[in-house]
Amino acid sequence: MPMLMTRARLIQILTRPRLIQMWFALVVFVVVAAAALGATVTFSTGALLLALALAPALIVVLLWPGVQPLTASEVIHRTD
Repeated sequence: MPMLMTRARLIQILTRPRLIQMWFALVVFVVVAAAALGATVTFSTGALLLALALAPALIVVLLWPGVQPLTASEVIHRTD
């Protein structure tokens, strides 16, 4: 029986750069598969594919949680 991944382990593995790397690998795979199956890629189709490839990566970069701000309790009761 394969080992199930816990949430903590998944969070350790999925860093922001790793997630973006996996997304671009998936986009490259889809483009190569489409070309292998005979899809014609015009300039407008290429531009659309590029936009679709960059949009999720940009969203991940913008929305990924950064350093959490201090809570009101932490500000009042400094524990340096």
